[in-house]
Amino acid sequence: MLNTVDVNFHGKRHTNFDLVRIMRAQEQGFDEPVTAYLCGVSIRSCAGIGVVFGHTRKDQYGRFEDGYLIRTSDVLKVEREGRFWVMTTEHSRYVLATFQRGNGRASLRSYLRLRAGLHITPRVLQ
Repeated sequence: MLNTVDVNFHGKRHTNFDLVRIMRAQEQGFDEPVTAYLCGVSIRSCAGIGVVFGHTRKDQYGRFEDGYLIRTSDVLKVEREGRFWVMTTEHSRYVLATFQRGNGRASLRSYLRLRAGLHITPRVLQ
């Protein structure tokens, strides 16, 4: 008897709107290299949550595949570059192609309003 494990990753298909926004972002270009494009983004607990597209660190194990939900490390800054918001974390830069319906833009506004008082997660917890 074989022991098998069925693993299902949380993912979704990008909508036509998502793909059009990603295409426009790619055409625009950015000041510094982009790690990936995120769709359906919201910012929670100082981290970005969204569906990834075009991640530069995609690997053979399926990590960072297009359509998968990711949680970024702590957001260091979010700023507007041209028509898009760019979120910078410790090791990555993400273009925010679309926001989560209902609360994505509100979470961005909350982050921008409160960022001065936010504390980055420490590397080592005591």
